[in-house]
Amino acid sequence: MSYDKVKQAGKLRIGTKQATRMIELGEATEVFVAKDADPRLTGKVVNLCKKCGVNITYVDSMKQLGKACGIEVGAAVAAVATE
Repeated sequence: MSYDKVKQAGKLRIGTKQATRMIELGEATEVFVAKDADPRLTGKVVNLCKKCGVNITYVDSMKQLGKACGIEVGAAVAAVATE
């Protein structure tokens, strides 16, 4: 499953604001988006990824993404970079 990439990430940013910043700085190699997250939250990040050529991987739920990120709450977006 793609969650392994999140767990093994050299650099991980959780949340729309941090993920957006990472993409804008050109550091993000892949962005994970939860399918059950509010599209108003994730839409900007998805569009930015497409504009910047960053891979987007959709995951089933915010809860699973949060768990993969090592946090107790759900995560709508997580950005991964290789160190």
